[in-house]
Amino acid sequence: MKTSQIPFRTLREAPAEAIISSHQLMMRADLIRKLGNGLYTYMPLGLRAYRKLENIIRQELDASGAMEFKPTVVVPGDIWKESGRWDTMGAQMLKAQNRQQQDMVVSPTAEEAYTAIMKQGLTSYKQLPINCYQINTKYRDEIRPRYGVMRGREFNMMDGYSLNANDESLDETYQAYAKAYLRIFKRLGLKVIPVKADTGAMGGSGSEEFMVESPVGDDTLILCECGYAANVEKASCAKDIPLDKNGNPLAATDKPFEEIKTPGVGTIADLEKFLDCSQHSLLKTLIYKATNVSLDLSGIECCKNIKTFTEGNMTFYPEVFVAVCIRGDLDVNEAKLAGLLKASEVTLATAEEDMRITGAPVGYAGPVGLNNVPVIADNSVLNMHDFLVGANKADTHLVHVEYGRDFKVWQTADVRTAKAGDKCPVCGKPFYTSRGNELGHIFKLGKKYTQSMGVTYLDVNGKSSVPTMGCYGIGVDRVLASIIESFHDEHGIIWPMSVAPYQVAIVPIKYKDSMKEAADRLYDELSKLGIEVLLDDRDERPGVKFNDMDLMGYPVRVTIGDKNLPNVEVKLRNQSDAQLVPLEEAAAKIAQTVKAALDELNA
Repeated sequence: MKTSQIPFRTLREAPAEAIISSHQLMMRADLIRKLGNGLYTYMPLGLRAYRKLENIIRQELDASGAMEFKPTVVVPGDIWKESGRWDTMGAQMLKAQNRQQQDMVVSPTAEEAYTAIMKQGLTSYKQLPINCYQINTKYRDEIRPRYGVMRGREFNMMDGYSLNANDESLDETYQAYAKAYLRIFKRLGLKVIPVKADTGAMGGSGSEEFMVESPVGDDTLILCECGYAANVEKASCAKDIPLDKNGNPLAATDKPFEEIKTPGVGTIADLEKFLDCSQHSLLKTLIYKATNVSLDLSGIECCKNIKTFTEGNMTFYPEVFVAVCIRGDLDVNEAKLAGLLKASEVTLATAEEDMRITGAPVGYAGPVGLNNVPVIADNSVLNMHDFLVGANKADTHLVHVEYGRDFKVWQTADVRTAKAGDKCPVCGKPFYTSRGNELGHIFKLGKKYTQSMGVTYLDVNGKSSVPTMGCYGIGVDRVLASIIESFHDEHGIIWPMSVAPYQVAIVPIKYKDSMKEAADRLYDELSKLGIEVLLDDRDERPGVKFNDMDLMGYPVRVTIGDKNLPNVEVKLRNQSDAQLVPLEEAAAKIAQTVKAALDELNA
């Protein structure tokens, strides 16, 4: 291909809205152009890199045993109502009506579509597992799309799904995708970290994210040198012993609890100073509002009159308030809390809601005598003794409180946010943190969708059974942007050989006379050897050509000038030095360089 055949223009400066390197470089190199807020068009050179990425994903998933299928992007709203996510998915889901006033959805994800499609014709266990993937367009109406294609409104996903007869079969499929993911990212030159992750709105029993460390990452990773890795939304830590201000373990007390006045002292930090005590001796109680709770709360006395809503086969509570108790120096992990309640979202109650539930201003809530909402205690509370809590009365706290004696809770659970310095549950060493971007995610969904959408088959004994399900996703645009985040310098992109739009760029100082003849000859020889080569035939200054080729990041640049002929200058984009190679030997040597780079990535 010659540059004169490609509609492109490079920019010296990135648009002001482009903050991160990948967004800046993709815009400057004309890989993408903005059409609207969160909406980007892949230009020809960007699309070449994107298609190569797609092909690598296809090759590895096909090799793992998955099969590609192609559902529609616009799907009936009825299947989302059947699964129970029509309302719980929230405002990010773009809904519309067709001319028959039928509700439709522009797919933000495809669990419902896959389940509805694959249950057609499913009759016997002999047909399982069914394991299919798609690479398709998705749309999520992000409030603040940012970072170019890293977080756009319309984006491209590889999402695979499996129907399995049992958990053992699901685990086999799950592990096959995990291995394929590692192969995919290896071929892209990316070093990923598989981390335990929250299942979020997807539901299910377990999941892993495949993260790449990045200073602009959206996620906080909790890491240990022993290899433990988890997203902060999922990370757990080793049990620790709460200590008093002198560093001694808290001791149980026989004293009954009593009120003390704490005028204007409503925060943990203020209480620590006011009482001259350790934060380990303080228990904070936070009131949360949980939205769309699908956990059955009917056995809790204070929840018996909460209204439920049924959509399809799903019944949930649109709104539930809970109290969460946790040690004073710790923070509640809202993702863990939402997962515990099977809620689409949890948020702190407003001051008015706090007052209505506890009878006290914010900062004075406590579990003693709090009977009108379910009380959840973080596991850290189990080891606390002789501690202070809010008295559900303004400017008042209770001292000498004991868990189990003075109050009981509906449930204890790990709802603590792990942080750097906490101890690893595997080896006991301290955690450290890093920022990361999620590139892929695999879920064990269980029967959440198959049960709600009425999927059954006859098992080996001829009995009706519900299959279990897995979900496996890779954000294709995000991966492409992450490659650029990982491989660039002050001059531009440094593409890995596997996804570069072209592997070799030939740059004649002037495209005429002997330079044109040498450039055309090398172009033909490389093309016949199967090398993807771009010939810069523009009538531009050499500096402009060199800057553009560096910006676009082609792995090999060949410069042809009168002064060096019959030699040509070969320079690798990831190296500073160039070397002169006889024109007659150049094609073979360059082809060998390309092949060696691909072999290393594909090994």
